[in-house]
Amino acid sequence: MWPYALLFLGLLSSAVDATLQIVPGGTWTATNTGKHIQAHGGGIVKVGSTYYWVGEDKTDGSNFQNINCYSSNNLVEWKFEGVLLSRTGSGDLGPSRIIERPKIIFNKATNKYVLWMHIDSSDYGDAKVGVATGDSVCGKFDYKGSFRPLGFESRDMGVYVDDDGKGYLLTEDRKNGLRIDLLANDYLTVQSSTYTWSEKIESPAMVKKNGVYFMFGSKLTGWDPNDNVYSTASKPSGPWSAWKTFADSGSKTYISQTTFVVPVGDGFMYMGDRWIKDNLMRSTYIWLPLKIEGTTASMKNSVNWVPDAASGSMVSGPAENSYEGESAELSSGAKSVSCSGCSNKNSAGYVGGDNNGVVYFSNVNSDATTRTTIRIKHMNGDKSQRYADVSVNGGAAQRVAFLPQGGSDPASSSVHVDLKQGANTLRISAPGGAWGPDVDRILVPKS
Repeated sequence: MWPYALLFLGLLSSAVDATLQIVPGGTWTATNTGKHIQAHGGGIVKVGSTYYWVGEDKTDGSNFQNINCYSSNNLVEWKFEGVLLSRTGSGDLGPSRIIERPKIIFNKATNKYVLWMHIDSSDYGDAKVGVATGDSVCGKFDYKGSFRPLGFESRDMGVYVDDDGKGYLLTEDRKNGLRIDLLANDYLTVQSSTYTWSEKIESPAMVKKNGVYFMFGSKLTGWDPNDNVYSTASKPSGPWSAWKTFADSGSKTYISQTTFVVPVGDGFMYMGDRWIKDNLMRSTYIWLPLKIEGTTASMKNSVNWVPDAASGSMVSGPAENSYEGESAELSSGAKSVSCSGCSNKNSAGYVGGDNNGVVYFSNVNSDATTRTTIRIKHMNGDKSQRYADVSVNGGAAQRVAFLPQGGSDPASSSVHVDLKQGANTLRISAPGGAWGPDVDRILVPKS
């Protein structure tokens, strides 16, 4: 992993207006809930200039809870819009059911949004797809039912709409291999088989550039990551090339599994899930620039990077200043505590609690007046999220979530703030007498 450099992969363009960052693997707080985004196994559909991210709610584990929808205009700040489908008393959407990999496509002929998903029993014996329709991308959806496409098993799945309007189901058939099936004109049923790989590949995602189709997917290793692969063809019916890796060999796709590939301007962004199988609620997201050129796809890891949703540029994260938590002003019970994995072997602990401990950073420097992303390196040994209220320059506090970090090394949580040129102040407290995270340090863009 390169701390402050990202191989731009030909995606560089002019400088962007702000330094709002995507932080792969970090806690990602929704702007209007104060909680980590729950949209796992998801996909993105763009309507106008707005991106909508639809995925699985894993708050209470693997069984189906909700399919959630979030919106963003910049791919960094995401607002919770609502629930498309939620648990019912019985049936496919009932208790102890599995619903995974929700993806939305829009049918121009019927003027309907069509939601496809993997439908299963708790032992994964059903192996079906389910379909629902809605009049708006983040409204309530009407569940139509489930089936095995063309009679074949279907687990991890995706969907793709080609330039000619034809829709395709991408489906992992455990017995026969990964399949591409042509959808009916209304996108509600499967019409015919298009192509089948003999290899066992799951979590499919498909895009096209300059007439070349790319299929991305994962090998079958359960919840554990592996080196994901891709195949190319000049048409959906093939012939398709042999599978090749697109991330660094042995990196296990930077500890992630493919879920979707998003066109952004003329480029593409990889969406992956970093699954935490013993506590799925704290699974995070690995989003990275994906270079597609000719018949080749490649991707490098990054601690943080800056997308420009309007232009499609994807550039390295800015240089940062680091401010140690234990060196900040600690008041109302907050105090320095030892931390073997922290940068200076100490952190600011006892934030919040009965005494409402506070960590106050003064003289936080920025070279420019800008909206940007501050990374908070933290420790949280609980099984659930902790929360903090973060205020900059005395302004209104933002609620920020902090997932359990699951080890001795601090994790990252992001907060998007307005900094002024010169010295700034940042205050971290915890709400309602609850305990906030132990703060290792904050990392603040210089400009």
